[in-house]
Amino acid sequence: MARSPRSLATRAPALRVVRQDVRPARTRRRVRGREASRLVAYARGVLEAEASAIRSLRSRLSESFLAALELLLSCAGHVVLTGMGKPGFIAQKLSATLASTGVPSFYLHPAEAGHGDLGRVSRGDVVVALSNSGSTEEIVRLIPWLRRIGARIIAITGDPASPLARSADVVLDIGRIDEACPMGLVPTASSAAMHAMGDALAMTLVKRRHLTSDDYALLHPGGKLGRAARRVFEVMRAGEANPVVREGAPLAEVVVVMTKTPGRPGAANVVDRSGKLVGIFTDGDLRRLVERGSIDFAAPVREVMGRQPRVVKADDLVLSAAAKMREHKVDQLPVVDEDGRPVGLLDVQDLLAARFV
Repeated sequence: MARSPRSLATRAPALRVVRQDVRPARTRRRVRGREASRLVAYARGVLEAEASAIRSLRSRLSESFLAALELLLSCAGHVVLTGMGKPGFIAQKLSATLASTGVPSFYLHPAEAGHGDLGRVSRGDVVVALSNSGSTEEIVRLIPWLRRIGARIIAITGDPASPLARSADVVLDIGRIDEACPMGLVPTASSAAMHAMGDALAMTLVKRRHLTSDDYALLHPGGKLGRAARRVFEVMRAGEANPVVREGAPLAEVVVVMTKTPGRPGAANVVDRSGKLVGIFTDGDLRRLVERGSIDFAAPVREVMGRQPRVVKADDLVLSAAAKMREHKVDQLPVVDEDGRPVGLLDVQDLLAARFV
């Protein structure tokens, strides 16, 4: 008697897809004793292998490195980074590093390039292609088309005799590197070396172009890096917001100036007849006078002001000024010019608002 398809299906062995779960089981014991020591020793070996790969690059920096540097310096267009797989991620990071230092750069995916993205590349661009083997199919296929466009090519590879190297204008050879993985297959030490070679090229380019901290700040207006490069004149209270009084002004007048100044700063810069800074009077000074019961609002401010106050210059880094505030436990710093005249006031509230402290 013929069996129905349903009965056959129930009798057939089920197709099972087995996936190895690499997550540690909750019941698995923690690694301890000799096994723990062996694993830590192996991890240290991985670090040493990668460090050794990077150290080996020092002897490989020769005329080809300088030639690559000259190509980048003379680039009239964009610096295009490309790579497949792990080198592709390194290429993306290197492109971001170059862009962050003022070098127009973008990443080109080698597979997508053959489907229209090649239109991003123009004559005058320099392409930096990363491939450890130098035989990555997507990269090798891309080279002739880059040549037809008129781009110059720098290859970062571990094989100077590879198709990529033979087609490049300049070859940065990282050498044959043993990977730091148990199978000797996973890109580890070679990736570290490739990454380091790219950083060496990018940072030497920065040095040759004489990039300043002001240039860098212009490209990093946000985040911690942007704050680290900002100058005092960008956040100080200036103009009408800068409270300035003469040393002979009565204390009552000084309090009125501090109160009516836009932003109500907690201090006033005190100057002599020539306009040079001679002191500072703060809200803290006023509170201490009230506590002692010795306040005289008719007395000139020179009798109660703080003399020889700590000061900063308008071009000083804000982070340096914030550090000075913390060191001397003050909430305000006069900002003076080369002649000692107060051109602004730096208040801790402004630093808090800008997340410097």
